[in-house]
Amino acid sequence: MTRVLTGITTSGTPHLGNYVGAVRPALAASRAPGVESFYFLADLHSLVKVQDAARVQRSTLEIAATWLAAGLEPDKVWFYRQSDIPEISELNWFLTCVAGKGVLNRAHAYKASVDRNRAEEQDDDAGISAGLFMYPVLMAADILLFNADKVPVGRDQVQHIEMARDFGQRFNHLFGGEYFTLPEAAIEENVATLPGLDGRKMSKSYDNTIPLFAPRDEMRKLIASIVTDSRLPGEAKEVEGSHVFQLYQAFASAEETAQMRQAFAEGIGWGDAKQKLFERIDTEVAPLRERYQALMAKPGEIESILRDGARRLREKYATPFLAELRQAVGLRDLSAQPEARDASVQKSAPPSFKQYRDTDNRFYFKFLDGNGVLLVQSNGFDSPKEAGQLIAVLKRSDRADAMETPEINVLVPVQDVLKALEQLRDAEA
Repeated sequence: MTRVLTGITTSGTPHLGNYVGAVRPALAASRAPGVESFYFLADLHSLVKVQDAARVQRSTLEIAATWLAAGLEPDKVWFYRQSDIPEISELNWFLTCVAGKGVLNRAHAYKASVDRNRAEEQDDDAGISAGLFMYPVLMAADILLFNADKVPVGRDQVQHIEMARDFGQRFNHLFGGEYFTLPEAAIEENVATLPGLDGRKMSKSYDNTIPLFAPRDEMRKLIASIVTDSRLPGEAKEVEGSHVFQLYQAFASAEETAQMRQAFAEGIGWGDAKQKLFERIDTEVAPLRERYQALMAKPGEIESILRDGARRLREKYATPFLAELRQAVGLRDLSAQPEARDASVQKSAPPSFKQYRDTDNRFYFKFLDGNGVLLVQSNGFDSPKEAGQLIAVLKRSDRADAMETPEINVLVPVQDVLKALEQLRDAEA
């Protein structure tokens, strides 16, 4: 069985971006043969940004009702609230103790906050909580506790999946076992991220969302307020970069999308285009809205569904697996004899370079030591050949000044990098 895990942070009212980017594709994937699906309400994550208790509670209820209204069947999938699984928090600490700070320094959300502080001439960490900095570790615990194979995410979250792989790989190496499956990001290429009313990514943080279950009149008004250019009716309009077209495409069939593309070329007015967008969205959302309203009227039933899901999930997976991990790290019965580790496990793997293509379509590499610790992270290159050429240069390097290039970021003392390069050369000799 392929395990697919997804969740939504409970920090606001579900919007069209949540539905298209997470709820709808995850539910579709759950109906495929050979899939075991995990859906969770990420209420612990919400505390990073929200300190309004009533808002967290309300959002948790709204998001649970959204999943159920959209067609989730709690007797056929795992459906639970993050905070009802205490093993997630314990695993979060285990992973915190193996996660490299240099890796966390590169997290997009943290870097964006630091950049914002620098632009405003404030201290780098002004207003940044440890929760924001450690967010990727908690996300890794969500994923690794259930050894998820695939995690549906938007492109802006791919980095977090890569971090979960790094942390899981390092834990496996340090404690001598294949405890964690290394997850992969699953992206719906066409609509992984939807634009909001102002053209930026639809996000509660930007206050530019279209609530999924807004009343029809309110949804029509919000869609009418989407930012467009100044082209008049009769003037041909570009579909590339059009927020109206992107939203329409996320809900329309291939045939409908082709018809809208033609209408753009023929100069459809923005008012008419937005009306077509509203009608297309409402066709899909209206039946869900009716079910959602019925569910919201029965919060006690939703609470029972979540608690039952968490109880069954803990019994089958979380509690037994966490007991195995506690044994692995040494949190054991003191009367038990320590297990002898196999000599092959104790032997370190050689350092290694890893090349990859990131979501910006540029090519990167990283250099890790034998324990999976990130030593060097490159900046982006236009081609894999350029990245490979610099790797070849670094492999031959035995001087500190070779590390003084703007194309790489050295995340540990330079001498540690030089020592690892020497070990790599010896291993390849």
